Amino acid sequence: MKTLLLLRHAKSSWKDSNVDDHERRLKKRGRKEAHKVGRLIAAENLMPESIVSSSARRCRQTADHVVHHSEYRGEIRMTPELYDADAARLRVFAGKLNEPAERIMLIGHNLGLEEFLESLVGEHTPLATCALAQVELPIDRWSDLSSDTRGTLIKVWEPRETSS
Repeated sequence: MKTLLLLRHAKSSWKDSNVDDHERRLKKRGRKEAHKVGRLIAAENLMPESIVSSSARRCRQTADHVVHHSEYRGEIRMTPELYDADAARLRVFAGKLNEPAERIMLIGHNLGLEEFLESLVGEHTPLATCALAQVELPIDRWSDLSSDTRGTLIKVWEPRETSS
């Protein structure tokens, strides 16, 4: 059994239209959301063994805040492969994770994350900014993840629903 944590990046700014999408920063609200999720990860005993994040600035910043507030001690791998990835690309990426880790967190973007979650659990589940979904997968190795794999959605946490 493997656990996949899917985290949509926190609220980002559209203030400067001259900034490339990949380089958009988090808003103040986004930083607060990421702090809450970091504390939630520690409080709910959801600490991943590995974190892989999109290379987009808003995802990197989300990862930094989550790590700081959860006291995660592992490595954060940043990759452009998760930037704007659709469900199919996310599934292929997760299936190539060459790690013995039982619990991995992917930090990415919508609509891809929602579509990937739906393909894993068989129902549409909206992911607000900085929402965290926990999915249990009936696989022994990440390479066992296929288009036929059906997981169980344990819970979705949204920062606005958690305490400060």
